[in-house]
Amino acid sequence: MNALLLQIGAATPSSPLDLIRQSTLATKIVLGILILLSLVSWAIMFAKWVEFRRFDSRTALFQKEFAQAHTLEAAAALVRRGAEGPYASIVARAAGFVAELGGPQHGRSALSASQVEALRLVLDAETATQRDHLAHFIPWLATIGSVSPLIGLLGTVLGVIDAFVGIAVKGSGNLSAVAPGVAEALVATAAALTVAIPAVFGYNIFAARLNRMEGELESFGTELIAMMVREGRIG
Repeated sequence: MNALLLQIGAATPSSPLDLIRQSTLATKIVLGILILLSLVSWAIMFAKWVEFRRFDSRTALFQKEFAQAHTLEAAAALVRRGAEGPYASIVARAAGFVAELGGPQHGRSALSASQVEALRLVLDAETATQRDHLAHFIPWLATIGSVSPLIGLLGTVLGVIDAFVGIAVKGSGNLSAVAPGVAEALVATAAALTVAIPAVFGYNIFAARLNRMEGELESFGTELIAMMVREGRIG
């Protein structure tokens, strides 16, 4: 009897780490997948944080220089001198479009209404391109945030099934026999929530920041067109 009690005590996990070590293969596979998803989500969030910080710094520097430019040619000169970032790309597209059409400085009339509308479409397309570039990998956070709980639920269900199978095999349904299996099953759910919650928070934060950036880029495109009106390129 004493030997049996010692054997049960040795098999009973005394910490969450012991619980994971003694878990079934299915639970370990589920936990491994969740760990991988967690690493991916944190890597994406860190990369996006760095990229958005770079965007803010480049934007602040470009806007400071752009405030001194009063013509499209002066703004394009900033790009030729090495200005980088989405704002610089929009200026480059606008300058390239106007150069292809020509303008008053080439002996041609100001841009027509249809040409201005085409310019707006070009700037909108460039804004969408820059937004897509900034949004790269952000949808993965939403996917990880929604899939992780399901993977954890799968691990929980498999753990509960294994616990009941163990009860049926051992012929014992007391608390000491059921508790380890149920605890092991709940570990998968806890791990899934640990993965999903930061991913969802990160997605919402970056998505809101991305929408704000898109609005800023659209406003900048409108500002470029207003500059061209003052310059006489648009009648």
